[in-house]
Amino acid sequence: MQGRLSAWLVKHGLIHRSLGFDYQGIETLQIKPEDWHSIAVIFYVYGYNYLRSQCAYDVAPGGLLASVYHLTRIEDGVDQPEELCIKVFASRRNPRIPSVFWVWKSVDFQERESYDMLGISYDNHPRLKRILMPESWIGWPLRKDYIAPNFYEIQDAH
Repeated sequence: MQGRLSAWLVKHGLIHRSLGFDYQGIETLQIKPEDWHSIAVIFYVYGYNYLRSQCAYDVAPGGLLASVYHLTRIEDGVDQPEELCIKVFASRRNPRIPSVFWVWKSVDFQERESYDMLGISYDNHPRLKRILMPESWIGWPLRKDYIAPNFYEIQDAH
């Protein structure tokens, strides 16, 4: 089922895939990584001025990685703001997605956490480095194929 925003994107020739609606009725769209930055700017200009959250997850062992953005359109005098969910999938081998830091500054630490835990590189992010794990950590702990190092190996490393 195609939502209002998906229809608007089709009307303007912007490539995407509608993923339907979540359990709260929020429209979910899939955007290709190479199109994400320009479409993010369009959404911002369209009124989605607040990035509520960004997260990432491993779709399946050996499969794609997903970066998920929850956008909100906040306006004066509106009781129920419009919300939108965007999913951007990246290959596991070289997961690269354009950063939207220059569109929504609130994504700073969230993209860094996704990089730290899953290894997704956010191109043009001004400070993309580990935020939770030590800089010397090897691997991406939230990937489904991650093998946790032996506790004693970690303890002996210090």
